[in-house]
Order: sequence, then C-alpha cells, then structure tokens
Amino acid sequence: MTALRTTTDKETGVAVVTLDRPDRLNAIDLEMTAQLKSLWAEFRFDDSIRAIVLTGAGDRAFSTGLDRDAEIPQPASPYMLDDPLASIGPKASDLWKPVIAAVNGMACGGAFYLLGEADFVIADETATFFDPHTTYGMVSAYESVYLAQRTPFGEVARMALMGTAERVSARRAYEVGLVSEVTGRGESVEAAVRCATVIASYPPAAVQGTVRALWSAQEATRTAALSQAPQLITLGNLPPGAQTHLFNTRSPTSRTR
Repeated sequence: MTALRTTTDKETGVAVVTLDRPDRLNAIDLEMTAQLKSLWAEFRFDDSIRAIVLTGAGDRAFSTGLDRDAEIPQPASPYMLDDPLASIGPKASDLWKPVIAAVNGMACGGAFYLLGEADFVIADETATFFDPHTTYGMVSAYESVYLAQRTPFGEVARMALMGTAERVSARRAYEVGLVSEVTGRGESVEAAVRCATVIASYPPAAVQGTVRALWSAQEATRTAALSQAPQLITLGNLPPGAQTHLFNTRSPTSRTR
C-alpha cells in the first residue's frame, strides 16, 4: 500500500504530492521515506512537472513526523547516526524545482524536514506548528536548524524549548515568516496550486536557477549546522525506553499562540 498519493496536471505542469496516512496523522514511516526519495528523483527527470505542491491527507495533520513504530537500528558511536528523515526533502535529492507546502492541522517534529526544504509554506487557519522533542527527552537538532533558516532565532528557540506545552498558530507562523499566506479552513491546497500554476507557466530554467540561487544564500550555514546534528542527538537523547515512558505518561497540556 502506497504511503503517498500523487496527481499531476500535464497542462499546467503542477504535481500535487499528498502524504497519505491520515489514520496515523501522516506520520512518516520507512515506506514513506523510500517513496519520497524515489519521487523526488523521478521529478528531476520529468520535464513535464515544473512545480510541486506538498500536503497531507485529511484535516487533522500535515504530518506529525517520524512514526514512533519505525525501528531504526543505530551504531554505538555518538558520531554516527542513521536518520531516515535526513534525505526525504526535495533539496536533499538535488531537486531544484519549486516546492510549495500546503499545511492544515498539525505540523510537528519531523514534519519540519519537509517544510524546511519547501520554498514557501501556505497554511489554512487550522494549522498549528510545534516541536515535541524536548518534552520526550530528545534533542531538536535537524528541526531547529531548518526552522532557523526561515524564522527568527528567538521564535525557533521558544518552539523547540517549550516542546508540547505550546503550539504556534497559523497566524503567528505568518507573523514570524514561517508561513507566507493563511487561508480559510481547507483552502491551503487550492491556494498553493494557484501559486504553483503561475510559477510553472514561467520558463523552467529561469525558475530553477532562481530556486538554486535562493538556497545557495544559506547553504554554507545550513550545511555546517546540520553536520553537528548527529552527535548532538546521540549524546543528548534519552534511551528509547525512557522516551517511550515519557510519551506514555506525560499529561498532554498545551496552549496555542
């Protein structure tokens, strides 16, 4: 069973990619990671696809990050980490076609690997953003680095350190630059497709060159910061059993701002 759903409009050149595990809040399992990497590679060679919209199925979540049931064996060394999400984004697959994320419901944790490699984000009014890592004894490394590329430092620090105690509303995300547009309920995909259709109508080489230029502006900083993530995670994370205990016993309390 596929974890992704893709529709393409050859006339406009727009593809809509949907994370399709709504029963699991579109959590990313190993099957989905493989399918995302394969899809980005496919789009690199498909000249009929000139812009992409990325969203999540259902109205509860864009994605809640890595599926907690995914089993990922790890080396013993703190300097080596096998992170299945590190290569799921389009830029990690060397895809320099524009990607617009359309968010409804929750976007948290590992979802920021995908949002962090989108060129811009559109959210409907139901969207909330939060990072649960510290609450459950995990280091927010990759997520915080991606967010720090597009959001003021203090806002990233507050989200990462407050964990599940605080959720950022779509309106607040717009105010701090994480989101470029807030739509009515259920309208984010439609708005993203409108933008993608305009972009796809322009000469592809100029668009893709612009995408590459934009990302090169932050590439050195991002690459250096991400290189520190594996050892920070392996040194700072609680053992999996302790994480699970916190996950199962902590009372869910949060407020949205």
